[in-house]
Order: sequence, then C-alpha cells, then structure tokens
Amino acid sequence: MLAIVPVYAAILAVMFVGLSIRVIGQRRSSKLPLGFQGDIALERRVRVQGNFAEYVPLALLLLAFVEMRGAPAWLLHGLCALLLAGRLSHAYGVSQMRERFAFRVTGMAVTFTVILAASVAILIRALH
Repeated sequence: MLAIVPVYAAILAVMFVGLSIRVIGQRRSSKLPLGFQGDIALERRVRVQGNFAEYVPLALLLLAFVEMRGAPAWLLHGLCALLLAGRLSHAYGVSQMRERFAFRVTGMAVTFTVILAASVAILIRALH
C-alpha cells in the first residue's frame, strides 16, 4: 500500500484547486467564459493551471510506481518535495504580470528532473 506519494498527491490536488479557483475568479471579473480576448492576467492563470495539469499527473504516477517498487522513503520524500517546490516556483513565475522567468525555468527544470529521476528509478529497479 502506498503511504508517501498519496500525501503529496493530496497537497498538489489542493494546489490545483487553488489554481483553478484563480482562473474562475479572473474569468468572472473579466466576464470571459471562454478564451482570453486580450486579458493577459487570465491567459497567465490558465497557462499556470494547464501546465500543472499537463505535468503533475504523469509525475505522480511515476512516483507512485517508484514507491510500489520499494524505493526508500528518503528518495520518495525528496522527489515529491521537489515536485511540489517546482510547481510552486513555476506557478509564481508565470503568474506575475512582469514574468519572473527564473522562477518559471526553475519550476520546469525541477519538474523535469523529478519525472526523469522517477523514470530512472523505475528502470533501475526493473533491471534488478
């Protein structure tokens, strides 16, 4: 039974709901049910939420497989904490009207690192 990854999945799910609420709030204030029509703040919020939805499920699935393969708790906590930090960094960087590009790049680099590290851990364990 999984014990570590579900806790981080729950935290990330709360973050996703928060990002979604930000999109809904901006859509309401802009009165734009679809599209952006030049609303840059809305476009940024949608991209933060969309990027999260594109990468986090795969990362969590891989991390769950790593946990199922019996990886040490320190590795799981480290990778999950990195994923959370990466997503926070990305969300902050892209959400700024004057984009904080370093936060965006760092967030994506950390997310890719987690995905690749989890993939490598699965492949290594499969070979043993």
